[in-house]
Amino acid sequence: MVTSTDTRVETLAKSGIQQIPKEYIRPQHERTTITDVFHQEPNQQCPQVPTIDLNDINSTDPKTRDKCRDEIVKAATEWGVMHLVNHGISDDLINRVKAAGEGFFDQPVEEKEKYCNDIGSGKIQGYGSKLANTACGQLEWEDYFFHLVFPEEKRDLTIWPSTPKDYVPATTEYARQLRALATKILAALSLGLGLEEGRLETEVGGLEELILQLKINYYPKCPQPELALGVEAHTDVRPLTFILHNMVPGLQLFYNEQWVTAKCVPDSIIMHIGDTIEILSNGKYKSILHRGLVNKEKVRISWAVFCEPPKEKIILKPLPETVSEEKPPLFPPRTFHQHMEHKLFRKNNDTVDPK
Repeated sequence: MVTSTDTRVETLAKSGIQQIPKEYIRPQHERTTITDVFHQEPNQQCPQVPTIDLNDINSTDPKTRDKCRDEIVKAATEWGVMHLVNHGISDDLINRVKAAGEGFFDQPVEEKEKYCNDIGSGKIQGYGSKLANTACGQLEWEDYFFHLVFPEEKRDLTIWPSTPKDYVPATTEYARQLRALATKILAALSLGLGLEEGRLETEVGGLEELILQLKINYYPKCPQPELALGVEAHTDVRPLTFILHNMVPGLQLFYNEQWVTAKCVPDSIIMHIGDTIEILSNGKYKSILHRGLVNKEKVRISWAVFCEPPKEKIILKPLPETVSEEKPPLFPPRTFHQHMEHKLFRKNNDTVDPK
């Protein structure tokens, strides 16, 4: 089990180093695109991640409701990521969730180590750092806390932090409300494919088997942010990801062949479409390539909730209604587990699935 505090990025960042270890330095081709998020030139022509107002998603007026759903579908089709505002989750609850996560990470590393995970033995939940990276062999400038948050009967509360005291109640209620929000989003995406409202939710496991997992990402200040990444470029494998952050910029999307930095939109939840929905929609909805930058000036924290389908039970493939002679299936049938393995161990000559 890894318990030595010198493996943590936070410890490294606070040690006073002026140069980061070579295992955190990104390859040259990546470094040419890494920018300082606090010193970027303002560019009004730069594309912006869509902001979707969900206030009308449950309107009793069909036209008003359909307009809101159409905007979700448009953003999912063109970008695969969006800021959600008026999402129905109170500012008070979101502030409690953030305070609880920040309170955990404010503790000394030695205290956090009591919750450390052990990937080698299969204990993936808990406090950890990225110790290896199968894509390029480099490390990422982050520590994290990861655990299942919904359904409640599947949680392991023994690894949930006891400090701060509001961590369990705040995170529990947030997960419950986020699960209801996921149903609304999946319904809109289903209708956008010409399907019944509940179809996509059923295809990813439904109320019984779709699980929610929380990963709190902690990105310490970095003395050489132009050389490192908090999270390397990737697409999300799961159907949907919902993200809060502490209003420190860092999320970048690869859109129209360029890296676009997402603006910080107050009171919003960022939502990503993942590979699972892209596959089921036969490519209509996009799973966008994204990454996380770090900086010298401020710690960045994000709260990512992943909606995950059962690993072996469901075969992911384009739904029959999305396939035609003009639009043949873009993706081969795989279980969710097989898709994750494919992404981790993909070969350079794989041309069937661009992921």
